[in-house]
Amino acid sequence: MEDALAALDRDEEPDPYFEVVYHDPADVHRVTRPKSLELLRAIVQHDPGSIRETARLVDRDVSQVHRNLKELEELHLVELVDDGQSKRPSVWYEAIDIDLPLVTPDIGSDEATA
Repeated sequence: MEDALAALDRDEEPDPYFEVVYHDPADVHRVTRPKSLELLRAIVQHDPGSIRETARLVDRDVSQVHRNLKELEELHLVELVDDGQSKRPSVWYEAIDIDLPLVTPDIGSDEATA
């Protein structure tokens, strides 16, 4: 976000910035578990043309991969694009940054509304 604001200050077009906020720690776990990260890495590195191809890349059952990809789609981390008779998983980022505060911000602070 800071880079985007700096680019605007320089009258430049900033790179797109996308942020997802999870309020439930279980959602953070769903993103960071090894099977999810393996899928996301396979998509970023190989740009598979279908869910079936993605399953081959990670050496897993197609139905399991489909279920995991639907879950990642619900978490706004994967887009399943119609591509003929199949769906192609797509991501638009190369990294995930996680900010995990260990304290609850004060209700009146700016941080609580950010």
